[in-house]
Amino acid sequence: MIKTIENAGRSHRLRGLKHPVGFTALVYLKEALLRERYENCAQIIAIAKEFGAENYQVQALLEDPRRSPG
Repeated sequence: MIKTIENAGRSHRLRGLKHPVGFTALVYLKEALLRERYENCAQIIAIAKEFGAENYQVQALLEDPRRSPG
């Protein structure tokens, strides 16, 4: 299967996250950041960490350069 360019960076950020709820929380965090719904982010981060997300995984989403205004 050929990975698209859009998904190429996702694998290293989420590597090692085995719990499906933690993975889903990180996906929701990414969506909340892209839609600028910052009021939801703290709760989503707490859920992701509760289910095994590491600080570097959350940090990678928060510092994603694609979210920066051009």
